[in-house]
Amino acid sequence: MKRLALVFALTGLIGPASAGAPAECLIAQHQNEYIFPLRMTARAIAAKRLDILVIGAGSSALPGPNGTRNAYPARLQNALAEMLPAVTVKVSTDVSPHRTALEMVHVLPAALSAAKPTLVIWQTGTVDALQGVDADQFSQALDQGINLAHNAGADVVLVNAQYSPRTESMIALGTYAENMRWVALQHEIPLFNRFGIMRLWSDLGTFDFTTATKKLDMAVRVHECIGWLLAELIVQAAKQEAPRAAGER
Repeated sequence: MKRLALVFALTGLIGPASAGAPAECLIAQHQNEYIFPLRMTARAIAAKRLDILVIGAGSSALPGPNGTRNAYPARLQNALAEMLPAVTVKVSTDVSPHRTALEMVHVLPAALSAAKPTLVIWQTGTVDALQGVDADQFSQALDQGINLAHNAGADVVLVNAQYSPRTESMIALGTYAENMRWVALQHEIPLFNRFGIMRLWSDLGTFDFTTATKKLDMAVRVHECIGWLLAELIVQAAKQEAPRAAGER
């Protein structure tokens, strides 16, 4: 009965998931196939305070004076604030270009200590693909980072690479995206399939990634969609299971 009451308490804090999302974003929302429970996040939502750390490379940011405000971490915070009107949401970032997954693992302990997040959103894969990092070493780095976050009491959501027809023809982004999918399945954590979402947008003509990849206005729209869809995944995963007692995972 106590856990059932927590389910109702959690549900009452969560508003309609896609209420404010632009219609063009929602075309690809089904690309997130495996939404495992985010138990620590569920407890944080029930306690009305959710702290998130986004750690990533260059594709987590946008250039220009409004780049921070328009990039998907800020859009994620705005979307979650709308979906969780009774919850205080804070999204911190540790974003730097040209970092491999292993390089992010090296800075993760300090980032976790500084932000003390309930949820870590880890965007990676592009730089490893560009540098041809061994696939097993890439997977091992993901394992290390996930374990570090879990040991610090945080849930993890993996975010794979951006899709670009031009880039995909030169490097094996799909291979690293598949590695991330298997690591996520092994750890039973959600994977936000940014690669698959953007590829579907490209196939459907929602966004033109062949000729307009450098247009900032399109990049802003893409980041807005990523923020909304990522927020929806988090809310859905938090509702998968009632918050558990302290110390359980």
